[in-house]
Amino acid sequence: MSTKLLLVGGGRMGAALLGGLLNGSWADPGSLAVLDTDAGARDRIAAAHPGVVVVTEPVAADGVVLAVKPDVAEAACRLLASAPPPRLLSVAAGLSTARLAAALPPGVAVVRAMPNTPALIGAGVSAISGGETAVSADLDWAESVLASVGSVVRLPERYLDVVTGLSGSGPAYLFLVAEALIDAGVMAGLPAEISRDLVVGTLVGSARLLAESGDAPGELRAAVTSPAGTTAAGIRTLEFKAVRSAFIEAVAAATERSRQLGR
Repeated sequence: MSTKLLLVGGGRMGAALLGGLLNGSWADPGSLAVLDTDAGARDRIAAAHPGVVVVTEPVAADGVVLAVKPDVAEAACRLLASAPPPRLLSVAAGLSTARLAAALPPGVAVVRAMPNTPALIGAGVSAISGGETAVSADLDWAESVLASVGSVVRLPERYLDVVTGLSGSGPAYLFLVAEALIDAGVMAGLPAEISRDLVVGTLVGSARLLAESGDAPGELRAAVTSPAGTTAAGIRTLEFKAVRSAFIEAVAAATERSRQLGR
């Protein structure tokens, strides 16, 4: 059986993509291959997904997904010279399609993507952008891969650094909010387990309400905020502490860091 896809990198994101592709019947296990230089990662992939081919050198494939850290992405691209693929989808943060293409054999179409960690449970959101030689079919292929672990949007590449700072880093911002709220509940006297349950339930329910109601975030916030009420007192404190500004600055800082990584 020919290899439909070679996944370079068997870490958390690579394993999430592999699981999504298999669960969605995107391909048979035997048509998927994973390349990783770490023996432990190879063992985990082999144990979790019997039938998937695990390799230490590139094999010829219809497409490649590059799921490695940015600092080793270009070296991984150069390894593909022994078996050049027609197209490559990169989920390495910050690296432009032009920079990746320069490290690849000539003729490889590059698509750059920024997924986020909810992809680990099939609830990710990804943005994709095609490189100079990528055509519609390459973007269709990349979208089909990433749709196995969540939703996908297409954007010009100039927006990908902002996507990295917003949705790519966004789960970490929300996890920090969750930590702070859980700590606040404990400090106010709740048992830690109860505080966690309340916070997680509030975040999940609020996200569903935002997604399903169609209302703007400001409208939903206003609906909870009675004049001179408890929520108004809490919101006033958050605004006084410039929490809104802090989030805006956090996204800007992460965006700039993504640009730096790509230089």
